[in-house]
Amino acid sequence: MAKAAKTLSQARATRKGKVVSARPGDASEKAVMANLRAGTKTKPPGATAALVLADGTTFWGMGLGAAAETVGEVCFNTSITGYQEILTDPSYAGQIITFTFPHIGNVGTNPEDIETLEPAARGLVVRAEITDPSNWRADAHLDAWLKEKNLPGIAGIDTRALTARIRDSGAPTGALCHVPGGKIDIKALQARAAQWPGLAGMDLAREVTCTKPYDWQGGTWSIAAGYDDGPKSRFNVVAVDFGAKRNILRCLAQAGCKVTVVPATASARDILKYKPDGVFLSNGPGDPAATGQYAVPAVQEVLKAGLPVFGICLGHQILALALGAKTKKMEIGHRGANHPVKDLATGKVEITSQNHGFVVIEDSLPAGVEKTHASLFDGSLEGLRVKGKPVFSVQYHPEASPGPQDSHYLFHRFIDLMEKR
Repeated sequence: MAKAAKTLSQARATRKGKVVSARPGDASEKAVMANLRAGTKTKPPGATAALVLADGTTFWGMGLGAAAETVGEVCFNTSITGYQEILTDPSYAGQIITFTFPHIGNVGTNPEDIETLEPAARGLVVRAEITDPSNWRADAHLDAWLKEKNLPGIAGIDTRALTARIRDSGAPTGALCHVPGGKIDIKALQARAAQWPGLAGMDLAREVTCTKPYDWQGGTWSIAAGYDDGPKSRFNVVAVDFGAKRNILRCLAQAGCKVTVVPATASARDILKYKPDGVFLSNGPGDPAATGQYAVPAVQEVLKAGLPVFGICLGHQILALALGAKTKKMEIGHRGANHPVKDLATGKVEITSQNHGFVVIEDSLPAGVEKTHASLFDGSLEGLRVKGKPVFSVQYHPEASPGPQDSHYLFHRFIDLMEKR
């Protein structure tokens, strides 16, 4: 048995193209884990990466992906699948993602399940080594994909301890460094993390939005046909791109919309010149108050035109600001595919996919604007509508990429509003 185990260990270490990190029970991982909770700044044997928080807390592990250094807000996501969609979600701009699910990499990567061409996330943190692909749609190993996208990561750390740290103290800034030779300057990383200003006040939509208008082509995926062209278009929709996920645009197209995507900085004149039947405000990253400096005036003018308006995530927050409400930074944020949300009109509970670190303040909603959905985790506002007008929005992601499809009905609600108009 000992000989067989040694042979298996050697096979793992020499497997071509495989990222090798310590397995549970290996001497190198024991050394890393023994020092993890104490936050030691002394590099344990076998460590080739480190995550250093602004307060000096240090997490040692084994590097994966690109040999690079990055800094950002450290958050966690509780989804058990869809890691490629998560890593390519533009809403993660400026963030290092900790995956709480231990098996990351098992479905590999492919060129279809992406939400944008170039990932906006800054790095990833996982518990176990990246697993080999075992899915019929896999085109490449996750580690190879991370290298291609210049995304660094760290494996072999206690993600439960890090998640508890974020839960109890809020999302910290951190610097992640992957050096194959293991020579890491912890003091420099801490200084870089401490100097990073944080997401509050950051307008990141400008970094991830499209640079010019374009027409979106393509509907949602099915096992029989893959991604198809979608049905014949019935409505003309302008989507304002604050960091739009591709699957949102696919869902609009699948619902019968001809979708014209315009940059986040588009004026009301830019939007209305397409003579849309409705206007969609997309998801996106950063502080809505910062993005709202230019987006809110445009949305306010669109609202005066009386068109149906549907907002998601950052688009929901921008709409709320345009209506006179306020937003604030959350201590932890909502990120995962298992968030229960209650529709206050029907009493129905949806399991939703979420990714946001800011929230609309319920008490700031002006007269004529009402709360429509509530989080069953913390009671926070998850949706709103304008009484008597075809205007509504939700904080979560009804396109469900990844996540359950409980909320797809919202796209049809938008269609119904355009039909009535």
